[in-house]
Amino acid sequence: MTTKRTRRIGLFAVLSVVGPGVIAASAGNDSGGISTYSVAGARYGYQMLWMMLVMTPAFVIIQEMAGRMGAVTGKGFSALIRERFGLRPTFVAMLLLLASAAATTVAEFAGVAAAMEMFGVSRYLSVPIAAAVVWLLVVRGSYRNVEKVLLALSSVFVAYIVSAFLAKPDWLEVGRALVVPSITPTAGFVALAIGLTGTTIAPWMQFLVQSNIVDKGTSASEWKLARWDVIAGALAANLVAMFIIITTATVLHPAGVQITDAAQAASALAPLAGEYATVLFAIGLLAASVLSAAVLPLTSAYATCEAFGWEAGIDRDWSEAPVFNGLYTAVIVLAAAVIMLPGLDLIAIMLLSQVVNGMMLPFLLIFMMRIINDRRIMGSHVNGALHNIFAWGTIVVAIALTTVLMGMTALGLA
Repeated sequence: MTTKRTRRIGLFAVLSVVGPGVIAASAGNDSGGISTYSVAGARYGYQMLWMMLVMTPAFVIIQEMAGRMGAVTGKGFSALIRERFGLRPTFVAMLLLLASAAATTVAEFAGVAAAMEMFGVSRYLSVPIAAAVVWLLVVRGSYRNVEKVLLALSSVFVAYIVSAFLAKPDWLEVGRALVVPSITPTAGFVALAIGLTGTTIAPWMQFLVQSNIVDKGTSASEWKLARWDVIAGALAANLVAMFIIITTATVLHPAGVQITDAAQAASALAPLAGEYATVLFAIGLLAASVLSAAVLPLTSAYATCEAFGWEAGIDRDWSEAPVFNGLYTAVIVLAAAVIMLPGLDLIAIMLLSQVVNGMMLPFLLIFMMRIINDRRIMGSHVNGALHNIFAWGTIVVAIALTTVLMGMTALGLA
């Protein structure tokens, strides 16, 4: 009897902390991520899989660090940056966050437009409606009520796992690509590598997972359980990402398909869904886009206001929290307005947003590394050697890739 009761208490303890890490990681598999992974598989086959394998432990460790900072301090990332570094560095950090969030929000509305165009609905109709819906979700505070529905709908991308098996890839070749590094020395390859980094370890995700941990009230004593939620979310998200690459590499790459629109990306699901592949992909893309379009402006607005001590909250009107309301409204409106410009390549927009994220990432991670290794803030919960090796390694690689891309671009190397 005692054993059963102990197990039951243990189960409830685990369930009580489940959520923040899984939600943050799932939101990362958004329209920009799906497009980036699809293009990587279609354009380069299995060649970039090894990068995903290398980034998985880095992603897990960085998400774990963000969650640990929230659990130990009870504060968000931006508040810790201000306390540790002062106003000027905080201003720079918030500019980087807003740039990352704005670029990714543009990609989310590009995802909405791409998904609805697959149903024959013009972006000039779908994007304004989506922007209004996202804004109302934030204003009415009803986002949490639809979050689970959107996550459930966007989880259709798990179908890539089934499609990969049905497409019967050469698993020996897949295994080789996972462990044997392969590089194509072109600017396009390097840009896509930066994009993979930026969508896998998106800068805004660290702010999101830490604020989720704080909002849930997870304490330092509960962190041993909560960290498994963060780890599981990161692993699951990257597993789906790798199967997107495997599926598109198996189905589209041999046929020489270069993804230039959402319909081509959807065709990778044909082994599973057949003629319904387009519908399945469009539903998932729309849900993932709306989910992240609601998360990103809210996350960046909260973080910025927290950093500078401004009033924030979805329950506060414009007179009480003008900066908060202005920021999330501006991000939504401007992002939607960009997609309304005629002649835009939606896939290119989604890819570009992830490249921007990859360029922003190392600079925000430097702030994180300084904070999490400060014993005055973290006490005994500072990083161990393994965490520091992977995190600093990610920073160095991201900076190196950006430097190489700028050099190749300057030299005119395609």
